[in-house]
Amino acid sequence: MLFGTKKYSRFEGGGLILFSNIEEAIKAEKILKQQNYETKLVAPPPELRKGCDLALEINITEKPGVERFLREEGAAFVELLPLKGSGELLDIVKTTDFGDAIMVKAGNMKLTYDKNSGIILNISGGGCPDIPYLHISMIDRKLIEVSRPKDHGYTLCALMLDRAYTEALALWKNGEK
Repeated sequence: MLFGTKKYSRFEGGGLILFSNIEEAIKAEKILKQQNYETKLVAPPPELRKGCDLALEINITEKPGVERFLREEGAAFVELLPLKGSGELLDIVKTTDFGDAIMVKAGNMKLTYDKNSGIILNISGGGCPDIPYLHISMIDRKLIEVSRPKDHGYTLCALMLDRAYTEALALWKNGEK
């Protein structure tokens, strides 16, 4: 049964699900995406944070269904609210062009790759225990040859590295040099 409207409408956002911890935000994203709901992990405005630096943006028109489905699946969330008037979401992904290389920063994690070859030159940031493993498994390899960090890491650092990786991969595939 298809619950969300991913295949029928474009993502318009407008709703924000707040969590008390990162694990619940990641769990909720996974649950909703499996049911074809459009979601986007975002950094909520500081004044809205409820103990977690991550939130899920959803199509506000799907609020009743999302709320019901998360409760049925046992995904804990603090609040689901409309964004209008609640403050601006923070852009957690930024890019810097160094000429021959591009650095993509997501949260506190940075991934730098060679613009021509797509080889990952450096990974830095974070202090989570899974980052050294992810660094070793990704460095000096092409973007298209490595696994997504979120498939092997379990921390906010790994999630942010995954965001940096997916953005870098998209940039490189689109030939943005």
